[in-house]
Amino acid sequence: MQKIITILATTVLLTSLSGCSYLFYPHADEFAEKAKGTTSVDTLLNLTTMMEASADAAKGGSGNDQALDNLHNQFHAFDETLCCVDKAKRETATYDLAVTHNKELWSVFKRVWKFKETQPQRDDHLALFKTELQELRSTLEALK
Repeated sequence: MQKIITILATTVLLTSLSGCSYLFYPHADEFAEKAKGTTSVDTLLNLTTMMEASADAAKGGSGNDQALDNLHNQFHAFDETLCCVDKAKRETATYDLAVTHNKELWSVFKRVWKFKETQPQRDDHLALFKTELQELRSTLEALK
């Protein structure tokens, strides 16, 4: 019994510390499937287009509305797909730059999430997210 309680407590702790889990973005795989391209880089480019549209749709909103939820799921799909780029491209400086942009996007998205109820901060951070996303797209096109 003690072992079960320890395992359960550890699972809850790890889930809560991670910030989000598959419980909170169950549709990421669906978005990745919709964005499927001929290569993993094409899929990433399609996901950036989807994220940009969702960021635009999320402007002016409040809370965890549908547009922000879609952006959240698409972002997780992007993050998971970024790891699937073929090895030769992962060893380039361009891929390293894409990873850096991804990390910057995470920082901005965390701020979007923090201010999801507060305007104009939500919209300001969404605009910053979109700007960083456009830089990432340029990097991905160079990686292609």
